[in-house]
Parts: sequence; C-alpha cells; structure tokens
Amino acid sequence: MTATDTPDAAPEHAPHPATPRALSFDRVAAQYAAARPGYPAALLDAVEELAGRPLRGARTLDVGAGTGISTRRLHERGARVVAVEPGPGMAAELHLALPHIPLVRGDGNSLPFATASADLITYAQSWHWTDRARSTPEALRVLRPGGALALWWNVSDHTVPWVAAQDTRLRQFFRAEAGAEDESAHGSPARTRGLLPELDFVHRRIPWTRRIPLTTHLDNLGSHSAFLVLGEEPTRRFLAAEREHLAPLFPDGTVEEAYVVDLNVTIR
Repeated sequence: MTATDTPDAAPEHAPHPATPRALSFDRVAAQYAAARPGYPAALLDAVEELAGRPLRGARTLDVGAGTGISTRRLHERGARVVAVEPGPGMAAELHLALPHIPLVRGDGNSLPFATASADLITYAQSWHWTDRARSTPEALRVLRPGGALALWWNVSDHTVPWVAAQDTRLRQFFRAEAGAEDESAHGSPARTRGLLPELDFVHRRIPWTRRIPLTTHLDNLGSHSAFLVLGEEPTRRFLAAEREHLAPLFPDGTVEEAYVVDLNVTIR
C-alpha cells in the first residue's frame, strides 16, 4: 500500500476542508479518547464474516480514525492498518496513543492512496462526515476487486428504558437551545446514513454494553458534536441536570451503557 504522504514527511495531500462541526472534536481529543465507547469483539467477527476474509494481514485503511479507537482494535486483530484522519488534534492524540501505527492526514473525499491498494476500508463513526458523492467513488477506486467497505456506528439502545428517557431529554434540550432536535449524541439508525443502494450493503446489528463511571458517561455525551458546537454554558447546564437524573438510577456511580453497533458492509 502506498500513500502520497507518510507520517514522517511534510504532507503533499491537503485534506478536503471539513465542516466546523466535523472538526469540533479536535479541541476535546483527549476527552474523546478517554470517554468514547470502543467496539465488541463480535463486531470484528462480523466484519470478517461479511468481508469474506480474516482481518489478519488485510491491507486496511481506517478512515476518519479520530483518536484511534477502531484503529487499535483492527491492529490487535492483525490487520495491516493505516489510520487516515483530517483533524490535527485528533491525529495528534492517535499518534500519542498508537505511535507504531502509520498515520496519514487526509479524508475520505480524496484518499491519498494508490488505486486497488486496499483489502478493506473502514469508517467507524465517520462516514456521515464525508461527501458521499466523492467518498463513494474514492473508496471503490482504492479497494482492490473483492475488497470490502465496512461502515459502522455505535447507536444507543433505546429499548433500554433509561436510555430512551435520556434520549427524550436530549431532544427536548436541543429543540429548546438550538431550535431543532439533534440525535447525534445517541446515534441514529442506518436508514439515515445516505448509503447508496447500488452498492448492495449487507446490514448487521450487534448489541453490547459497557460499565463505566457516571462521570465518564457524561464526558462521553459532552464529546459529541451537538454539544461542542452549542457552547460550554448550555452543555455544562445539561450535563449537570443529567447527573441529577442518573445518580438515583445508578447509586454506586457505575452506568451500564447499552449500544447496538450498526454495521454495513459491501464488497467491491
């Protein structure tokens, strides 16, 4: 696999200008790395199944890698992974945590890689930040024939009563503060992803949970772009009220977050 820049060289490839909201994560990169959920082993099992090959040895691009949450898991499964990230703050956090992983500054709208050079391209929580009219042909260009494009998102499991109640409070809050509901802090289902039907995606939903301190749960919420673009004061106010809502439900201070990973895979 080759790229038009390397982690050790001055980049020749300029990332496509991202929206301010897409780059809002840069200023909370450390919080994002510490608080955001990872992914269950069953997700990578499903990626292997639907891609029709093992991750071990697969030439993999993790695009929109952020702080490296998915990059780390792909590497641990033996993938020959290169992280691709446009945000300088997020990229710096990824390099700090994973200095041995090749890191390229770029984005999915103009991938700085050779044609037919990747076995697998992954987007974890990041496909929705791309211009699909550009990122789709770019992924198909860089994938080898038979290669796989895998997109996934952690979506909060609204069948859990406390999660559903929190979702209602989030929607009411953003409607009052920003004039519109915003579902990004809990995620949204595949039908809103803008997946092109001609790519024939196979969908898989993978439930899982994690147990974390209440403070980490609130930091996770606060690291979402909806809060980052809203401002510190209303964010602080919502998270303080949310602590009061959740403390009686989790008296030991440990929250069990419930997710469903929304996985979508297509073969070139």
